[in-house]
Amino acid sequence: MQTTKLSDAAFPQGPELDTAEARALLWMSDPQLHEALQASKDVEAARHNIMAILHERESRLHARDCQIHALERSNALHCLRVMRNFLSPRNERVSGTSVVHHLLCLEQDDGCGDVHPAFVHDILHIMKGTTGAPVLALQEAPDLTVMDEREGSRRRSDYLDGLAKAVEAKASRYVSGLEPSVIERRRKNRERILDHLNATLDDWNDYPWQMRNVLLSEEVIGDLIELTDSEREAIRLCGENRIPFGITPYYLSLMDREPSRRLDHAVRAQVIPPLNYIHGILKARADPSATLDFMREGQTSPVDLVTRRYPMIAIFKPYNTCAQICVYCQRNWEIEGVLSPDAMAPPEKIEAALDWFRDHPMVSEVLITGGDPGVLSNGHLRRLLGRLMELPHVRRLRLGTRVPVVMPMRIDPGFLDLMAAVHDPPGREFALVTHFEHPYEVTPEAAEAVRSLRTLGISVYNQQVFTMENCRRFETVAVRSTLKRIGVDPYYTFNAKGKEETSEYRVPISRLLQERKEEARLLPGLSRTDEPVFNIPALGKNHLRAWQHHDLIAITPRGERVYEFHPWEKNIAVAPTYVHMDVPILDFLIALAERGEDVREYESIWYYF
Repeated sequence: MQTTKLSDAAFPQGPELDTAEARALLWMSDPQLHEALQASKDVEAARHNIMAILHERESRLHARDCQIHALERSNALHCLRVMRNFLSPRNERVSGTSVVHHLLCLEQDDGCGDVHPAFVHDILHIMKGTTGAPVLALQEAPDLTVMDEREGSRRRSDYLDGLAKAVEAKASRYVSGLEPSVIERRRKNRERILDHLNATLDDWNDYPWQMRNVLLSEEVIGDLIELTDSEREAIRLCGENRIPFGITPYYLSLMDREPSRRLDHAVRAQVIPPLNYIHGILKARADPSATLDFMREGQTSPVDLVTRRYPMIAIFKPYNTCAQICVYCQRNWEIEGVLSPDAMAPPEKIEAALDWFRDHPMVSEVLITGGDPGVLSNGHLRRLLGRLMELPHVRRLRLGTRVPVVMPMRIDPGFLDLMAAVHDPPGREFALVTHFEHPYEVTPEAAEAVRSLRTLGISVYNQQVFTMENCRRFETVAVRSTLKRIGVDPYYTFNAKGKEETSEYRVPISRLLQERKEEARLLPGLSRTDEPVFNIPALGKNHLRAWQHHDLIAITPRGERVYEFHPWEKNIAVAPTYVHMDVPILDFLIALAERGEDVREYESIWYYF
């Protein structure tokens, strides 16, 4: 029997979440399901009996005298669709698991077999949803039909004021790097770092100095900020095992000196890996059959340095390192080390890649990324961009770089002159795509770097990865709002990739969908321009808001929802689907509770599919 701890205050269903107690809650919540399983001698009988329950419940929802509120009815129909998916023998074959079998085990096995509480709680919520019972804590909006237009308008305006105030109050919990107290604290951090490195403010503002002084060892970093034992051990193991790691002096100044991670959690987590990440990397290295290429870029690279997944855009990767490495980077398997001297691709490979772009005139847009090409010298960038500018069919160049976040002094006059030469509308557009993860990363220096680009007419976009570090209620709203203040447009919000070694960073897809509907939707349209996506290995982005692009087909006994994602070519061409096991929702809620969150605020998460 498996047991999970969660406090009463954080979770209303009790502190002891073992499978037997969760099962008792399920039978109490849905005695009809319990009776159907008791009457089933095998899986096929159970499948038939559960299907009969679902058919009866759906018939009530479609009856002329159905009095269930339209929104609860809609949720019930969605739950019914999901439960039917779980009963499908075809979906059992595709997912490799049988929800019906695990439910029958719950009924027949006093020890509950291998079923985890996370499985039981997910089924409990979905089955409760199928009844049409109230499961969503919905506010009551003013009924405008019972009052005159002016009075109704005023009441609705008051109601909207209340919503806006609630958004502002919740988002303001997350401190940004633009607040005066944070600016002052970081000024002191900078002075301490400069003193330790025997450097000047002019050195600090010189990006080559930042690159020469990337911090690599736990001894030096530990002298500048307090490290926990696990952080110190992780940094040491990275050095011993040649796992790419480094922090620019500027980015280190964004970390608070004390190690509580109360405010700087996202900054530290971005570059200091947890120990299980390191163990996962080492395990994969020792297994000849393992691959760290989660996105299967080898299957979408027509020549070296080029990745193509879509009709009119391709990726060019001339430079294979960064000023520092994001822990969850999809290409960390390719990178030898921070600012590795061998990171620049050989001239013959660059020429072959440029020849490929020349020979493919249907590719009208090129994303130059890596690695981070933004750390290349102006001379290197000028030569690469100049060659691409010679191609008349390339109408847009994008530079994917994190330098505005980790080293904003890189956006210097020489860099700006080069970008101004590339950006020549209407003939050719240049855009910069960066990667802020949290308001705490947004600083006056980053704002100035973005402003200097925007002054040239260059758009700056943000791609955020949705992780445990920015997934709390209205935390990503704070990211969007802070970025818009400095002129950065939200572009994509990525579900964190399902890499085993980065499990501590992953968040259920249902939470990303919940955030989009219940939090992002409350912002003005120009502040929520990002699209939530799941990146399918070898295939590309799947837009999560569109249910026609994916199906929830099963739940494993561990409580992992199993999704079947459809390719972007759906309805255009025949292409394979992709099956993905998600993070158990219950595990996610427990992790939130451990961070001090009241998980009752997330109760609708079970109903996002």
